[in-house]
Amino acid sequence: MRCTTHSGVIGEAPIVDQFTTQQIRNVVLLAHSGAGKTSLAEAMLHATQAINRPGRVEDGNTASDFEPEEHRRQTSLQLAVLPCVWKGVKINVIDTPGYADFLGETVSALRAADAAVIVLSAPSGVEVGAEIAWQRVRDRGIPTIVFVNKMDREHADYEATMAQVRSRFGSRCAPINLPIGAESSFSGVASCVSGSAPAGMEDAIATAKDQLGEAVAETDDDLTMKFLDEGELSDEEIAQGLSIGVRTGQTVPVLAGSSTTEMGIGELMDAIVSYIPSPADVPAVKATKGGADVELTADANGPLAAFIFKTTADPFVGKLSFFRVMSGTLSANSEAFDSGSGETERIGQVFVPVGKKQESVASLAAGDIGSVSKLAHAVTGDTLTTKADPVSLPRVEYPEPVFRIAVHPKSKADLEKLSSSLARLTEEDPSLVLNRDQATAELVIAGQGNTHVEVMAERAKRKFGVELELAAPRVAYRETISRITNVEYKHKKQTGGHGQYGHVLLRLEPRGRGEGFEFASEVVGGNVPREYIPAVEKGIHKTMEEGALAGFPIVDVKVVLTDGSSHSVDSSGQSFEIAGSMAMKKGVVEASPTLLEPVMRMAIETPEQYAGAVVSDLNTRRAHISGMTPVGGVAHIEAEVPQSEAQQYSTHLRALTQGRGTLSMQFDHYGEVPAYLTPKIVEESQELAKA
Repeated sequence: MRCTTHSGVIGEAPIVDQFTTQQIRNVVLLAHSGAGKTSLAEAMLHATQAINRPGRVEDGNTASDFEPEEHRRQTSLQLAVLPCVWKGVKINVIDTPGYADFLGETVSALRAADAAVIVLSAPSGVEVGAEIAWQRVRDRGIPTIVFVNKMDREHADYEATMAQVRSRFGSRCAPINLPIGAESSFSGVASCVSGSAPAGMEDAIATAKDQLGEAVAETDDDLTMKFLDEGELSDEEIAQGLSIGVRTGQTVPVLAGSSTTEMGIGELMDAIVSYIPSPADVPAVKATKGGADVELTADANGPLAAFIFKTTADPFVGKLSFFRVMSGTLSANSEAFDSGSGETERIGQVFVPVGKKQESVASLAAGDIGSVSKLAHAVTGDTLTTKADPVSLPRVEYPEPVFRIAVHPKSKADLEKLSSSLARLTEEDPSLVLNRDQATAELVIAGQGNTHVEVMAERAKRKFGVELELAAPRVAYRETISRITNVEYKHKKQTGGHGQYGHVLLRLEPRGRGEGFEFASEVVGGNVPREYIPAVEKGIHKTMEEGALAGFPIVDVKVVLTDGSSHSVDSSGQSFEIAGSMAMKKGVVEASPTLLEPVMRMAIETPEQYAGAVVSDLNTRRAHISGMTPVGGVAHIEAEVPQSEAQQYSTHLRALTQGRGTLSMQFDHYGEVPAYLTPKIVEESQELAKA
């Protein structure tokens, strides 16, 4: 978690001042990686006098990217809260990673924000990350502003970018200012709402104003009629329509600028203050109270409901919980009731995020964002409320993990700290899912991609001194038989005194997939005494667990004890257990054994232009395509894919679809491994057993 400013005073008012709900704006920055979100955040902080000079991502000195993993990769890896004050309004800016592996951070940030600024790079246009961001804010139904950044860069093309915006996001997107020049000649922005057009830009401003008028006219019936009758709206009417349209999502203003030169930043801040609603003006949020559905408004005098949207774990500082006050007021030196655990939490100091430190405040009103340290029970997704009037907000719904990796400690010392360290890291990032694979006994971390889990391992070493080795998870193969066979085994051993004697005849029969194991006895005449039959079954179970072909468990077999013999002195339960085990092992080898592999059901969504490449690739992975349905330019592909071929498919799918493809998958059934692959799998299993 990155929470930062460089001082306790921002712009014209101290950040620790008390702000009313109406004086707050909560805005999340979203973009494709590299579009300049972090640089924009720096420019906003500098414009509000939060920092003396803006940092650079390349230099590793930005306010929002301060963790070593971010410096090394020169990109944001987790969300950052960056509060600043502009014209008496506190703007809680939330910077987010643009990289798809860290989607969980974006999901958390969206729960704390009331609006979004989608940042585009003028030289690159609308990239896939921006398209995904657009879809997310549309799904959330929150007001949105588009900011075309990097107008000073080589190949900056505002007109091409704006054409893409209107093509992909719709005609509701309309410019409220235009860049003056481009690349090295970029010198500022010109308003499309008020004022006169700069020389040479009259036609461009007129066209943009027509687009803006058309967009805002749809927000009000009277404005619609006037626009249809007269073909234009006054500056005042445009401003009025913008205010309504942005709040309702009917209008998306587009602004231009450059975060490095800071041209257009003041205009962006003005738009946030003027058009983005305060928490008091957004729709009520749904919550539950006593099992019943209720709605909460951002009322400082309402029931307390502070939603924890992010937790950080640090071995020195301890646990820090970041929250958004949805209702009521959270005060220092108080008590709160944790909806998740049902326990009372002691609230010591309440903080406003300021750099790596926290700035203490007396209280935070509804709509504001803050942090509190060392909560004993509350975790991300919990609601801090009161025991007398408890309410609970819906938890964060993180994307299903699509990338699995096995985690092994590098040394014995690492093993001792492994569980506690991973538990704290998954608490910090709930989009990581940790579990013990019951079939292989491996500890498996599941996340959004390779970089996601690599960063987790780096943090484990830096924060907790635990070194991890990452490897592809072992596939939980199974063994079975493909024909009926009869087998006999006699265990006979004489070593002086009582010997050992157990003699069994078994019939092995294959069963249907998923039908499991069945044992039966057809022994007559007491050839195998009744008291020894359970021992025979126990021996068979032992071989079923250990396998007979490659060391994998045996499944879907019926074993019938048909006959045998015993010795009045030398027979025992142990002797018949050994006989049953060895007979089972011998019988499996003689019954044309085969390997079974887990098969996953995979659901893929990709733009139609990539569907052919995806299907072709799946066919090389022994997939069975069960269906492909095109809907609105998106292909929905259903397939069954062997787990061994799908282990890290999410990364490959992104490469095939330029980051636009998404997938979900779950275990479906066990299928037979092709005969040509069996020897390799057997050899690898035997080598692993020797290691």
